Amino acid sequence: MLNPSDIQEKTTEELWRAYKIRNDRSARDALITRYAPLVKYVAGRVVVNLPKSVEEGDLIGYGSLGLIDAIERFDPQRGVKFETYAVARVRGAMIDGLRSMDWVPVSVRHRNRQLEHAVKDLENRLGRSATDEEIAAELGITMEEYEQRIQDMASSSILSLEDVWGNVDDSDTNTRRPEVKDEKAPDPLDEAEWSSRREALANAIARLPDRERLVVSLYYFEGLTVKEIAYVMRVSPSRVSQLHTKAVLRLKAVLSHMAD
Repeated sequence: MLNPSDIQEKTTEELWRAYKIRNDRSARDALITRYAPLVKYVAGRVVVNLPKSVEEGDLIGYGSLGLIDAIERFDPQRGVKFETYAVARVRGAMIDGLRSMDWVPVSVRHRNRQLEHAVKDLENRLGRSATDEEIAAELGITMEEYEQRIQDMASSSILSLEDVWGNVDDSDTNTRRPEVKDEKAPDPLDEAEWSSRREALANAIARLPDRERLVVSLYYFEGLTVKEIAYVMRVSPSRVSQLHTKAVLRLKAVLSHMAD
């Protein structure tokens, strides 16, 4: 077991070797401490669309369990960056914790599902991004009612691009395993599949209305927070949340149709 003084001087790579090769629990605990800021980062991005009754501290608690799980399951020899692997597990643990709280009324969940299905069906028929007016007409509601539904969904759902396409680096979801293979080498079939998926996602993002595409770019690719995006776009944070919700709904509609 590593001494506390030794742990401070060890590189992260050395800690991974100590834990995975020698099962050194002190190295595991040190890794949890080093990656703890990742949990706070994910919590800060998840909490922005949630009601005030959900506290960031609760998300950090759930996410910490996800971090521990990620550290225990992670295989450094796969050549995947740990942060990429861990974010999905941390966020998933937060979502599972929120679901256990059952904080969204059944009626709101039902309306959210209706909205998702309407966008998917309409955009599949049109072969393009539907306008807000077309989606409202599909639902048989007024524009005011449609905007309210978007606002309700933005404040009651945890929509993200991670939900649209999953996580390529999550080994638990990778079921294609040849009988004999070099575990350190990438699976050509997996590589081809994910290359195709990334291209499909890029094309779907390109189809988004301008303001929704801008929100996606600033949030996911530039790493801005909702408040920062609101400042850049000169709109309210709630409006950014609405645009983000609309964008993810459209992306889910396009990509789920491809997966069918």
